[in-house]
Amino acid sequence: MNLLVDVHSHLDHHLLTNKIDEIIHRARNAGLRHVITNGINPETNRKCLELSKKYGIVKCGMGIYPRNALKKETESGEYPLNAEDFDVGEEIEFIRKNKNNIVAISEVGLDFVHGENRQQIGDFEKMIRLAEELKKPIVVHSRKAEQKCVEMLESSKNKKIVMHCFSGKKSIVKRIADNGWFLTVPAIVVKSQQFQDIAKNVPISQLFCETDSPYLSPYKEQMNEPAFVIESYSKIAEIKGMDMHEVANNIYMNWQKVFE
Repeated sequence: MNLLVDVHSHLDHHLLTNKIDEIIHRARNAGLRHVITNGINPETNRKCLELSKKYGIVKCGMGIYPRNALKKETESGEYPLNAEDFDVGEEIEFIRKNKNNIVAISEVGLDFVHGENRQQIGDFEKMIRLAEELKKPIVVHSRKAEQKCVEMLESSKNKKIVMHCFSGKKSIVKRIADNGWFLTVPAIVVKSQQFQDIAKNVPISQLFCETDSPYLSPYKEQMNEPAFVIESYSKIAEIKGMDMHEVANNIYMNWQKVFE
């Protein structure tokens, strides 16, 4: 069954890069056809591009993640990156130049864990417009900002919108589904009621599977990697009472509709 996809990972992460050959090998053996690795700033956008050129199954997403949230994460050691500020206009130009090398504008969105932020809203607006201009799907991070994210996205003509690891209320999940957008079921669905509810309530024609590697591992004390996306597929099959092949085929059709 070589039809599995992981629509959201961070293969450029330092916890994965030193064993990337093994990780890709395991992903292929697990039946993955495509893995999207997502940039979040200039440094990671370039690393993801290199990975996509090196490995056939890896596809590149480029974006600008909420800058002040990223700065806080790097300061706390969650993501050891160079989080210095950069010229957003220049980075947009870089993404534009690479439009034929990317499958999505990703990872972008809003993160109001430390409060609402005008800079984030301005950046996200630019990313929404860029996705429209380049006719690319947009993959959205929306921590503590779910309502605002959805409102902003509703102003876009783009229907290729994927809400990644969405943690908002059921009423907003319904609104997303009613808009014809997509939601992801991460591998951690095996221990998350939130994602089990999404798998149950959202039509399979609007679902994707992801890992968010190296984060959100479904296995205790084991770092997440794309091969583990199989857990998302098997949980969807269990919840929806479907055969695994049927789930894989349906989600692959979603891939073709959105990312190809």
